[in-house]
Amino acid sequence: MPLERLRHVFLSPGPLYEPDAGDSAMMDTLREVLALGGFEAGDVVLNAFGYHLIPTGLAVDHVCTGMGATVIAAGVGNADLQIKMMRDLKVTAYIGTPSWLMALIQKAEEMGMDFRAEFALRKALVSAEPLPPSMRQAFVGKYGLRVLNAYGTAELGFLAYNTEGGLPMRLLESSIIQVVNPETEQSVGAGETGEVVVTSFNETYPLIRLGTGDLAVNVDPNPGKSRQGERSIILVGRVGDAVKVRGMFVHPSQLRFAVGQVPAVARFQAVVTRPEHRDEFVLRVALADAEADRQGVESALREAVRSACRVKIDRVEFVTADEIAEDARPIDDQRTWE
Repeated sequence: MPLERLRHVFLSPGPLYEPDAGDSAMMDTLREVLALGGFEAGDVVLNAFGYHLIPTGLAVDHVCTGMGATVIAAGVGNADLQIKMMRDLKVTAYIGTPSWLMALIQKAEEMGMDFRAEFALRKALVSAEPLPPSMRQAFVGKYGLRVLNAYGTAELGFLAYNTEGGLPMRLLESSIIQVVNPETEQSVGAGETGEVVVTSFNETYPLIRLGTGDLAVNVDPNPGKSRQGERSIILVGRVGDAVKVRGMFVHPSQLRFAVGQVPAVARFQAVVTRPEHRDEFVLRVALADAEADRQGVESALREAVRSACRVKIDRVEFVTADEIAEDARPIDDQRTWE
């Protein structure tokens, strides 16, 4: 499609330039999921998905305003300001990652506010990272929220959802979704694990059997006879080495490229943990020269990783070379989802 016919061009790791010509099958998945989550005209929506380079924030904005909702284009970060906007503007609905919503609630409570009594928030669509059962229980039981947890990708929109808790996520029918053996590329049976593979007939950006890299258990109540919308998946991990941090995929190759721009670094390893339901991204670094300017190295690393991986480093730790094995994985994901 000629560039002049596009409304936007987005960027995914690779880099891949992803075209957008306006309304698409992806927008249809957003409309369907928002309806399932009880979103409606008159809602005041805090949109905490990013608006920078990726399509999610803009797509959510377009669909919400199209249905008659008012959108606060918050994006990522600045908790104090987002809390003030939520309270002052009587935000009724939230869209973003579950960990950021919990961070906002906890921050408000630390500031002496009674979240359930002083805020108008009543519904939330959360995505881009796992929703631990304990966090869902807190959203629903303690804070009185109606929660829809959705699974999707930036290229395809939403693919599956869960409104009632538990692990299975019901498949949408806007794309052809298969769970396949990564080695044979054949569909797996009920109860078996495979990679989620999707075919989308988007006129602008058609994708045929796109491997998402996500591993899932195929939940099929009537094998061979059930419609796609009657089937579910249980997400259990990733096929490759990419790790999702605060809703953004970080690929080892991206991280190597970023760190490679700082010659003072001899070895490195990123460690991802999740204290208090928030992803923490720490870069452990061994210097080639112990006398190197650590402050300058840290500043250069933060900027290089932010630019290449679109994720902020929480902390840089300087260690000796023998503390990072020569064959250490570039990213050590130590999170648990309980």
